[in-house]
Amino acid sequence: MDIDVIAKALKELGHPTRLTIFKSVIRAGYQGIAVGGLQEQLAIPGSTLSHHISSLASAGLLSQRREGRTLYCVAEYDKLQAVIGFLQDECCIDEMTRNIAESDQ
Repeated sequence: MDIDVIAKALKELGHPTRLTIFKSVIRAGYQGIAVGGLQEQLAIPGSTLSHHISSLASAGLLSQRREGRTLYCVAEYDKLQAVIGFLQDECCIDEMTRNIAESDQ
């Protein structure tokens, strides 16, 4: 995945309020959580919540679905896995390469 896409996702998650919102959306599961329920749960003013949701959506971390008059936030789990995978993919690779090189000597 493109490093700029990952950086944007991490930037948006780097804000405490957005991280709290995203964590609540993740906890809600695949059906998502109603924005009104999220607002009530986190005690965040509607305009502030809307701003943060928009930031998370622009990073591809969540999407929104309307059912009648209710707007739901749904986590984009594939995007979350891509961000986590990006960070884990090269975990300890330099150490392993160094150990292989040392064992060849």
